[in-house]
Amino acid sequence: MASGGIAGLWLDDHEVVEAARKVREAGFKKFDAITPFPVHGMEEAIGIKRSMIPYVTFVAGVTGFLAAVALQYWTSAISWPINVGGKPFFSGPAFVPVMFELTILFAALSSVGALFVLCKLPKLDPPVIDPDVTCHKFAIFISEEDSAYNAERCEQLLKSLGAKEIKKLARY
Repeated sequence: MASGGIAGLWLDDHEVVEAARKVREAGFKKFDAITPFPVHGMEEAIGIKRSMIPYVTFVAGVTGFLAAVALQYWTSAISWPINVGGKPFFSGPAFVPVMFELTILFAALSSVGALFVLCKLPKLDPPVIDPDVTCHKFAIFISEEDSAYNAERCEQLLKSLGAKEIKKLARY
């Protein structure tokens, strides 16, 4: 069940960044900015912290690398040691392609998985604030689940920050 709330629409990206900063300063925590393209400074204005995805990717990449080394060491030196042309059983240069591939495989799949988990995807039937938000309008959505939410106060705040249009979204 999606939450309702109030959205303000802007036509300028610089204005919406400043508005987002002021909404956060007004004490709102559960609000979001919807933009048709990445807007420089928006993360800082909203207060979004650094994503966990790079850390997940690094740990999974190291895990993939270690899994490749362990798999190849086990198969080449312990489980099935075959002396081929006098080469050592554990030959690093021969193992590089598999180590590289498993590092990339583990890192890539875990990044996608972490993205889905952290973004709570898939979101079925998200509310449509305004179809033009995908091309030239910018929106700030304040959820009614925010502890500081008051419909009249939110509407006045968004208007005072220069919103060209205010839309109320009902909970469904």
